[in-house]
Amino acid sequence: MIILIQKLLVYVIMNYQSTKKVFGFSFKNILSIASLYFYTLGTLILGFSSYLLFSTINGTNQLTNWSGQSLFWTLIVFFAAIFILFLPVEFFNSIKLSNSSFNDLIANVIMVISFSLFFLLVFQTGLGNDNLILIELKAITRSVSFSGFIIVPFVLFILQNFSNRFQMLKKFSFSIVLLIWIISSQFFL
Repeated sequence: MIILIQKLLVYVIMNYQSTKKVFGFSFKNILSIASLYFYTLGTLILGFSSYLLFSTINGTNQLTNWSGQSLFWTLIVFFAAIFILFLPVEFFNSIKLSNSSFNDLIANVIMVISFSLFFLLVFQTGLGNDNLILIELKAITRSVSFSGFIIVPFVLFILQNFSNRFQMLKKFSFSIVLLIWIISSQFFL
Protein backbone atom coordinates (compact mmCIF):
# COMPACT_ATOMS: atom_id res chain seq x y z
CA MET A 1 0.00 0.00 0.00
CA ILE A 2 2.82 2.39 0.89
CA ILE A 3 4.63 1.61 -2.35
CA LEU A 4 1.46 2.40 -4.31
CA ILE A 5 1.11 5.75 -2.54
CA GLN A 6 4.78 6.54 -3.20
CA LYS A 7 4.42 5.75 -6.90
CA LEU A 8 1.28 7.89 -7.12
CA LEU A 9 3.06 10.81 -5.42
CA VAL A 10 6.07 10.47 -7.74
CA TYR A 11 3.74 10.41 -10.76
CA VAL A 12 1.83 13.47 -9.55
CA ILE A 13 5.01 15.43 -8.77
CA MET A 14 6.72 14.54 -12.03
CA ASN A 15 3.58 15.28 -14.06
CA TYR A 16 3.07 18.60 -12.25
CA GLN A 17 6.65 19.71 -12.96
CA SER A 18 6.38 19.10 -16.68
CA THR A 19 2.84 20.27 -17.48
CA LYS A 20 1.67 22.25 -14.40
CA LYS A 21 -1.46 20.09 -14.47
CA VAL A 22 -2.40 17.12 -12.34
CA PHE A 23 -5.19 14.86 -13.63
CA GLY A 24 -6.31 17.68 -15.95
CA PHE A 25 -6.55 20.32 -13.20
CA SER A 26 -4.31 23.36 -13.00
CA PHE A 27 -3.22 24.04 -9.44
CA LYS A 28 -1.99 27.57 -10.06
CA ASN A 29 -3.64 28.97 -6.92
CA ILE A 30 -1.79 26.76 -4.44
CA LEU A 31 0.10 29.71 -2.95
CA SER A 32 -3.08 31.76 -2.70
CA ILE A 33 -4.89 28.97 -0.86
CA ALA A 34 -1.93 28.53 1.50
CA SER A 35 -1.93 32.28 2.10
CA LEU A 36 -5.65 32.25 2.87
CA TYR A 37 -5.22 29.40 5.36
CA PHE A 38 -2.29 31.02 7.17
CA TYR A 39 -3.91 34.47 7.23
CA THR A 40 -7.03 32.96 8.79
CA LEU A 41 -5.11 30.89 11.31
CA GLY A 42 -2.82 33.77 12.24
CA THR A 43 -5.73 36.17 12.66
CA LEU A 44 -7.59 33.83 14.99
CA ILE A 45 -4.48 33.11 17.05
CA LEU A 46 -3.76 36.85 17.27
CA GLY A 47 -7.30 37.35 18.54
CA PHE A 48 -6.72 34.65 21.14
CA SER A 49 -3.55 36.43 22.24
CA SER A 50 -5.47 39.67 22.72
CA TYR A 51 -8.13 37.74 24.66
CA LEU A 52 -5.43 36.40 26.98
CA LEU A 53 -4.04 39.90 27.49
CA PHE A 54 -7.45 41.44 28.24
CA SER A 55 -8.41 38.65 30.62
CA THR A 56 -5.12 39.15 32.47
CA ILE A 57 -5.65 42.89 32.76
CA ASN A 58 -9.25 42.47 33.95
CA GLY A 59 -8.32 39.74 36.42
CA THR A 60 -10.88 37.32 34.98
CA ASN A 61 -8.38 34.78 33.71
CA GLN A 62 -9.69 31.20 33.79
CA LEU A 63 -6.95 29.54 31.71
CA THR A 64 -3.88 29.98 33.91
CA ASN A 65 -3.10 29.98 37.60
CA TRP A 66 -1.54 33.41 37.98
CA SER A 67 -1.09 36.60 35.95
CA GLY A 68 2.63 36.10 35.23
CA GLN A 69 1.92 32.80 33.55
CA SER A 70 -0.90 34.40 31.58
CA LEU A 71 1.36 37.22 30.37
CA PHE A 72 4.00 34.65 29.43
CA TRP A 73 1.46 32.71 27.35
CA THR A 74 0.17 35.96 25.85
CA LEU A 75 3.63 36.75 24.52
CA ILE A 76 4.20 33.22 23.22
CA VAL A 77 0.84 33.12 21.43
CA PHE A 78 1.33 36.67 20.12
CA PHE A 79 4.73 35.88 18.58
CA ALA A 80 3.40 32.59 17.17
CA ALA A 81 0.59 34.54 15.49
CA ILE A 82 3.02 37.11 14.11
CA PHE A 83 5.17 34.29 12.73
CA ILE A 84 2.16 32.59 11.12
CA LEU A 85 1.06 35.90 9.59
CA PHE A 86 4.64 36.47 8.40
CA LEU A 87 4.68 33.26 6.31
CA PRO A 88 2.23 34.27 3.56
CA VAL A 89 3.59 37.80 3.31
CA GLU A 90 7.23 36.81 2.96
CA PHE A 91 7.21 33.39 1.33
CA PHE A 92 3.98 32.99 -0.64
CA ASN A 93 3.41 36.59 -1.76
CA SER A 94 0.22 35.71 -3.60
CA ILE A 95 -2.97 37.64 -2.95
CA LYS A 96 -4.88 36.89 -6.16
CA LEU A 97 -7.35 34.05 -6.36
CA SER A 98 -8.28 32.92 -9.85
CA ASN A 99 -11.62 31.13 -9.88
CA SER A 100 -12.80 31.81 -13.41
CA SER A 101 -13.42 28.33 -14.83
CA PHE A 102 -14.93 25.13 -13.52
CA ASN A 103 -11.50 23.46 -13.53
CA ASP A 104 -10.15 26.29 -11.37
CA LEU A 105 -13.09 25.87 -9.01
CA ILE A 106 -12.53 22.12 -8.61
CA ALA A 107 -8.78 22.59 -8.16
CA ASN A 108 -9.34 25.32 -5.55
CA VAL A 109 -11.84 23.19 -3.62
CA ILE A 110 -9.44 20.23 -3.67
CA MET A 111 -6.60 22.42 -2.43
CA VAL A 112 -8.68 24.01 0.35
CA ILE A 113 -9.84 20.62 1.60
CA SER A 114 -6.33 19.17 1.31
CA PHE A 115 -4.74 22.03 3.24
CA SER A 116 -7.45 21.86 5.87
CA LEU A 117 -7.12 18.10 6.29
CA PHE A 118 -3.32 18.19 6.40
CA PHE A 119 -3.13 20.95 8.99
CA LEU A 120 -5.98 19.45 11.01
CA LEU A 121 -3.97 16.25 11.35
CA VAL A 122 -0.72 18.09 12.05
CA PHE A 123 -2.10 20.37 14.74
CA GLN A 124 -4.33 17.80 16.42
CA THR A 125 -1.44 15.37 16.79
CA GLY A 126 1.30 17.94 17.31
CA LEU A 127 -0.18 20.08 20.06
CA GLY A 128 -0.40 18.52 23.50
CA ASN A 129 -3.32 18.26 25.88
CA ASP A 130 -1.45 19.11 29.06
CA ASN A 131 -2.39 22.81 29.21
CA LEU A 132 -5.65 24.74 28.82
CA ILE A 133 -3.94 27.21 26.46
CA LEU A 134 -2.88 24.39 24.14
CA ILE A 135 -6.37 22.91 24.24
CA GLU A 136 -7.77 26.29 23.17
CA LEU A 137 -5.17 26.54 20.37
CA LYS A 138 -6.20 23.08 19.18
CA ALA A 139 -9.81 24.26 19.10
CA ILE A 140 -8.79 27.30 17.03
CA THR A 141 -6.88 25.21 14.50
CA ARG A 142 -9.76 22.73 14.36
CA SER A 143 -12.25 25.54 13.66
CA VAL A 144 -10.11 26.90 10.80
CA SER A 145 -9.90 23.44 9.25
CA PHE A 146 -13.61 22.69 9.66
CA SER A 147 -14.45 26.03 8.08
CA GLY A 148 -12.14 25.06 5.21
CA PHE A 149 -14.00 21.77 4.84
CA ILE A 150 -17.52 23.14 4.92
CA ILE A 151 -17.90 26.88 4.28
CA VAL A 152 -15.03 27.83 1.95
CA PRO A 153 -15.91 25.38 -0.87
CA PHE A 154 -19.44 26.81 -0.92
CA VAL A 155 -18.06 30.34 -1.02
CA LEU A 156 -15.75 29.43 -3.90
CA PHE A 157 -18.69 27.92 -5.76
CA ILE A 158 -20.84 31.02 -5.22
CA LEU A 159 -18.00 33.32 -6.30
CA GLN A 160 -17.40 31.27 -9.43
CA ASN A 161 -21.09 31.43 -10.36
CA PHE A 162 -21.57 35.15 -9.73
CA SER A 163 -18.17 36.48 -10.82
CA ASN A 164 -19.25 36.73 -14.46
CA ARG A 165 -22.21 38.92 -13.53
CA PHE A 166 -20.43 41.08 -10.97
CA GLN A 167 -16.87 42.04 -11.91
CA MET A 168 -16.17 43.28 -8.37
CA LEU A 169 -16.41 39.71 -7.10
CA LYS A 170 -13.66 38.65 -9.46
CA LYS A 171 -11.46 41.56 -8.40
CA PHE A 172 -11.93 41.08 -4.65
CA SER A 173 -12.32 37.30 -4.51
CA PHE A 174 -9.25 36.79 -2.31
CA SER A 175 -10.45 39.33 0.25
CA ILE A 176 -14.01 38.00 0.23
CA VAL A 177 -12.88 34.41 0.80
CA LEU A 178 -10.50 35.52 3.55
CA LEU A 179 -13.17 37.53 5.35
CA ILE A 180 -15.74 34.75 5.13
CA TRP A 181 -13.17 32.14 6.23
CA ILE A 182 -12.30 34.20 9.32
CA ILE A 183 -15.95 34.86 10.22
CA SER A 184 -17.07 31.29 9.59
CA SER A 185 -14.22 29.93 11.72
CA GLN A 186 -15.77 31.77 14.65
CA PHE A 187 -18.88 29.60 14.35
CA PHE A 188 -16.87 26.41 14.85
CA LEU A 189 -15.19 27.60 18.04
